[in-house]
Amino acid sequence: MTAGETHQAIEATFRIERARLIGGLARMVRDIDRAEELAQDALVAALADWPKTGVPANPGAWLMAVAKRRAVDLLRRDTTLARKHYEIAWTADEAFDGEDRANAALDDDLGDELLGLIFAACHPMLSPDARAALTLRVVGGLTTEEIARAFLSSEPTIAQRIVRAKKAIARAGLTFAVPRGAERAERLPSVLEVIYLIFNEGYAATAGDDLVRPDLCFEGQRLGRILAVLLPHDAEVLGLLALMEIQASRLAARTRPDGSFVPLTEQNRTRWDRLLIRRGLDALARAEALGGADGPYVLQAALAACHARARRAEDTNWPCIAALYDRLRVVTPSPVIDLNRAIAHSMAFGPEAGLALIDAIPGEVLGNYAPYPAARGDFLFRASRFAEARIEFEAAASLTRNAREAAFLTARARACG
Repeated sequence: MTAGETHQAIEATFRIERARLIGGLARMVRDIDRAEELAQDALVAALADWPKTGVPANPGAWLMAVAKRRAVDLLRRDTTLARKHYEIAWTADEAFDGEDRANAALDDDLGDELLGLIFAACHPMLSPDARAALTLRVVGGLTTEEIARAFLSSEPTIAQRIVRAKKAIARAGLTFAVPRGAERAERLPSVLEVIYLIFNEGYAATAGDDLVRPDLCFEGQRLGRILAVLLPHDAEVLGLLALMEIQASRLAARTRPDGSFVPLTEQNRTRWDRLLIRRGLDALARAEALGGADGPYVLQAALAACHARARRAEDTNWPCIAALYDRLRVVTPSPVIDLNRAIAHSMAFGPEAGLALIDAIPGEVLGNYAPYPAARGDFLFRASRFAEARIEFEAAASLTRNAREAAFLTARARACG
């Protein structure tokens, strides 16, 4: 392996293992900032050692062991934590004892380090926005810019939320473990929200050169599957899992070989992953059987299922989708849901119906949200109001931070003549 290939392997491994490393380290040192620093120290060690010794058989365990040994060195300087030395040192040494044992610890659904980190970040003492922002930063590895786009907020605001949330967790001395009973039930809705935000940032990247970031989608699915094993009788957990599985089934069809965007109605549906669709439909059926048909995630999964069941775009049951959005906006009203509802009604009942609904949404609420003018441009284009459509597509292209999406919207503006 060349030096360049080794460097690429290190970067790829760290992207995959970063959140798991922080979760395990935070459980030991009870400080997210310090856990992030220790994870970064492990990366530096890998950059120094692996080009000489080669990539280890279990790179994740190697990184964790190095980081934990560094944690032991730091804790030895603090006499008030001397009692913890033996316990932490034993854990660090164990990472080298056997790869199977290390992997088993990572896959334990009740002791999963990454899931424990999410539950800590979603503690009720934090505001909902702070919970989601912190988890996206430390678990998803997103930048503050990407999180700001996801929340339709400013970067300084998001940065302040993250800093304050970390300080609050440190002051409280939280344990980074999965809670049980009433405490788990109290935190679960925000955990579901955060997991879906992580998945959605991968499914429709808000910034950068790539439309999709499959690593984030896979992480969201992994967390959803863990939760479904942990809470098999919770309809909303199953609904979220169903939603992610069905949406992930389309990843291969969402882009062309050159990376450009393919709209849902133009996708080659033979490229959809039928196994993921079957898994999603099964989870949806279980959620509905539990009486959760009107839960927000179950309704969104039902919407995704309408597309999954249509073998051709023209077979899509748009009136059913519009009716589901009518129900969803009652359960969980939001401007974004109103926007998607307008899109569904435009497909079911014509572009003028979509324009009537989208124009009822206060413009200042979604003024900087690229999908808003993009949708309005589509309605106008289909209504043969091409000059107005061009203005909307150009506005949407100027708002998006994703290069591929901007290119798609610019092409649509040109098509208006």
